Amino acid sequence: MALTPSTMVRIGTPMPAFRLPDAEGRELDSEQLADTAVLVAFLCNHCPFVKHIAPAFSALARELMDRGMAVVAINSNDWNTHPEDSPEQMLREIRQRNYPFPYLVDETQQVARDFHAACTPDFFVYDREHRLAYRGQFDDSSPGNDRPVTGEDLRTACLAVLSGKVPEGDQKPSLGCNIKWMPGNEPGA
Repeated sequence: MALTPSTMVRIGTPMPAFRLPDAEGRELDSEQLADTAVLVAFLCNHCPFVKHIAPAFSALARELMDRGMAVVAINSNDWNTHPEDSPEQMLREIRQRNYPFPYLVDETQQVARDFHAACTPDFFVYDREHRLAYRGQFDDSSPGNDRPVTGEDLRTACLAVLSGKVPEGDQKPSLGCNIKWMPGNEPGA
């Protein structure tokens, strides 16, 4: 299992615009999220790091959505090389994990490139003006380290943003599997 850190994009960076279909083909345009704090999570179905946090992330997303935050997940993996990440398998994942948020398909991988997403999971929290306020880990847990999966780092940051505050403390990179890029589509290619 490859360990890739998030890129830690500069705080204050504007949220890239996007328009993507979900696993059933319904489109979501980022303009629909105007004046709303937004959590964007880059996920996939097969990654052990995503599987490790998926139940807790689903519960946290539901809590945040109930508090008024928009939550969107994006799967940018190349499903030609990783068929378990195909839209059909995403539908299964949505049902299995009880995901309450739109799970979007980034078939061209352009949105992942625009966000500078590097790994799964990779989290980006934007304030109501869609300026980056947090990018980093879900919590200190990872597969095999025996720390509890709490989502505390991400939860604390999101609650601060929902309260109109800047998240405090050091932001640690998320760690996970690298995004499965199509040949020639890797960042820097």
